[in-house]
Amino acid sequence: MAVQEASQGVRAGAHTGGCTCGDCPHGAREGHRRAVTEFLRKRDEFAAGQGLPAAVAHSPSASRQWVSAELAQCAHHVAERGRAEGEAWLARLWRRTAGAVWAGVLLLLPAQALTAVGAGWTAARTAGLLAALVVAVALTAASWFHRARGGVLAPVIGEDNRLSTSRAVAAAWVLFVAYAVLVLAGRLAAASAPGERDRLIAGLDLARGAGVVTVLAVVCGIAVLVRRVVGLRVLGQRLQKVRADRPRAADLLTDDSGRGAFADIQYVAVGFVALVFAAVRLARRPDQLPDLPWGLAVVVLVSAATYLAAKYAEGGRPVILSVVRAREAGDLDAPIRTGDDIEIRGAGFVPPGAQGADRLARMVVRIGTVHVHVPLVPVTGGFSNPTDTVLTVPVPADVEPGRVEVQVVTAAGVETNRYAIDVTD
Repeated sequence: MAVQEASQGVRAGAHTGGCTCGDCPHGAREGHRRAVTEFLRKRDEFAAGQGLPAAVAHSPSASRQWVSAELAQCAHHVAERGRAEGEAWLARLWRRTAGAVWAGVLLLLPAQALTAVGAGWTAARTAGLLAALVVAVALTAASWFHRARGGVLAPVIGEDNRLSTSRAVAAAWVLFVAYAVLVLAGRLAAASAPGERDRLIAGLDLARGAGVVTVLAVVCGIAVLVRRVVGLRVLGQRLQKVRADRPRAADLLTDDSGRGAFADIQYVAVGFVALVFAAVRLARRPDQLPDLPWGLAVVVLVSAATYLAAKYAEGGRPVILSVVRAREAGDLDAPIRTGDDIEIRGAGFVPPGAQGADRLARMVVRIGTVHVHVPLVPVTGGFSNPTDTVLTVPVPADVEPGRVEVQVVTAAGVETNRYAIDVTD
């Protein structure tokens, strides 16, 4: 009995806020929530000037460095909890995606039954249900094999752990065309008259499905090309990418910072409307591939071209425009000396999606041969340093007087241009 009670106690202790095991669905989430709450409490306390030890309270520079180190350590803990919560969420997602697939199959059955009222049950309706079952079984099997990476959603999750808009649109069209072909295959298997079989085979002619085939080829090509473009721009330091903790549905319509992106929204909206139209055409004429009108197909192609152009245009390398000596109220004008704070002005210092404290704490400024971590300066609700356009860092005593170069390394690992300044004794 004592051993059993001890075992239950250990099990209960293991399922507290930091638990990430598979049979405790709320452990990782609760651990991340508690870590975020603790970090926000510390940040707001430091912003109000509370919690500083007496040894550093008398020195503004020492207190700033101590606060920054404390917040950076706490932010790393939040990031670890966030990654654990994201992995646990992905591990649970495969069941939800598989359930959503079978829910769609179950919804198709009453839809087929309602449309059969008056018209009667036909072989096309039977073929549609069988095709849905085949697709559901295939997706469920794929979900099982990729259960650690989000199940059915694994192919549309990008390398940055976000849902890829181009892959999602391409996957939707691939599934639809596969379903349409399976419907025709089911009808062909059930056909007995030679004339009916010839008519079903003729339904696969390119002349009838040219619009759908063209759209399918374009969206799949866009998915492959976008991946190549983004990869080359990241390697060439012309685009900054920061990995997300976990994918979200909003990724399909937003950029990496969570703001709505016009190119993504219009690509998803136009693709969805065209897909609905093609599905209606398939339901009305299940004996051939959906004959998507060329006008609608051209609209999809224009939308895809707009999306691709936006991918080419987005991003940009961070740049230093100027470096000046930071001056407090009442200070005299003077050259930059060791121990002074310098203000680096530019653009692109904080990549999209890197607004979290753990990402900001990874920013480094090279002053000559010395690497200086950018201090975190908390204010209520956020940080006043660093920002996307201004960084403030101290010039350490290890910097040799003379002409030195300043360079910023962002959280994404991208380096800015070098900017020369003069440091005096």
